[in-house]
Amino acid sequence: MGIFAISDLHLSFGNNKPMDIFGEGWENHYLKIEKDWLEKVTADDIVILAGDFSWATYLEETIQDFEYLNKLPGKKLLLKGNHDYWWTTVTKMNNFLKDNNFNNIEFIYNNSIEYNGYSICGTRGWSANSDNKYDDEKILTREYQRLEYSLNQAKTDNIIVVLHFPPNEKFIEIMKKYNVKICIYGHLHGKLKPEDIMPNSDGIKYYLTSADKVDFKLIEIK
Repeated sequence: MGIFAISDLHLSFGNNKPMDIFGEGWENHYLKIEKDWLEKVTADDIVILAGDFSWATYLEETIQDFEYLNKLPGKKLLLKGNHDYWWTTVTKMNNFLKDNNFNNIEFIYNNSIEYNGYSICGTRGWSANSDNKYDDEKILTREYQRLEYSLNQAKTDNIIVVLHFPPNEKFIEIMKKYNVKICIYGHLHGKLKPEDIMPNSDGIKYYLTSADKVDFKLIEIK
């Protein structure tokens, strides 16, 4: 019963937005992910997807992307990324899963999902890099609150936090408050500088899971 993670799949089966425009490594990237997934994951395992799952704009356009995910083994937990424009209310998304018989997928959204002695919590996060600092602070405050709300629902002391954006000092402070030991994040692409990667510190182990940064292979967390 293992826990795996990957992020930034940027699937586009339902619309024409191929990822290979970002480099040869992205050519047929979904096949690379599928091959590795089938080699590693069993029906009893769980796979965490830390955001940017689909390029679709509307939920109805994601159906082929979810069909791809649903056919793969294991239970999948999806977090919202900054490009998941299709993301809507939990009720609508859960109804979408039910209506299409996507029965091995759940959303990490203002909740804690319990699995094999672990509590999996999280929120999208944010990067304060826009010209509108007021909007940045407003979004960050909301994301801090959502993380705390999620962590307050954890039923175990073994907590895994999932973010899409790399955590800033405030997110780290919140994780330390709840004695979080593992943090999964994504979002980062392209050529990275050493300072872009979160170092393991304060008792927290960090996993960068952006698909192109992990060679389109799932990272085993536990």
